[in-house]
Amino acid sequence: MAHISNLQSGIYTYLDMYTAANNLAAANTEAEFKALFVGSTPGQVDAGDGQVTGVATHLRMPSVREFPSIGTPANIVNVPVYGAATSSQVQGQSDAPTLEVTVNYVASDMEGLHALIGTQIAFRFMMVDSACTLADSVNTALAGKTNTFFFFKGKVEAILINSSLTDQTTATITLSTQTEFTGPFTK
Repeated sequence: MAHISNLQSGIYTYLDMYTAANNLAAANTEAEFKALFVGSTPGQVDAGDGQVTGVATHLRMPSVREFPSIGTPANIVNVPVYGAATSSQVQGQSDAPTLEVTVNYVASDMEGLHALIGTQIAFRFMMVDSACTLADSVNTALAGKTNTFFFFKGKVEAILINSSLTDQTTATITLSTQTEFTGPFTK
């Protein structure tokens, strides 16, 4: 039996947000979404005035404990076939996935997210095998990576704080998807 010798992508996972509304409407393809994030350091807050006054243009999801599954899930429908012993299956219309991110709740880290509740923003979900720097995000170091970036427009719908007496206080952040995913996904 062979053992896993390389973990590849997923070692470093980032969920970044772009908040400036003036460029958001034009982003529909992977290249257009990537252009929104040029000059931002994955996993870091960058200076700039976004759509909400006082909120940076590029934000990160802070202190993530658990990421959701990303992509569009298949909706398989059973179709009866007259005279056959078994039915067949076809892919039906896919439903938008539920995206709930669990983070360690630190009030000062969450101020930007609280201000964005209900505002449409762009999300970049990125999985890479090494830590990223600003230089990586603006040059071609990440260009050769496949199945690395997922982009979508959505909203931060709710932030639920889960207090705990014995562990770190956490929060569950619920995201809604307003567009289809770009990147590797079920179609």
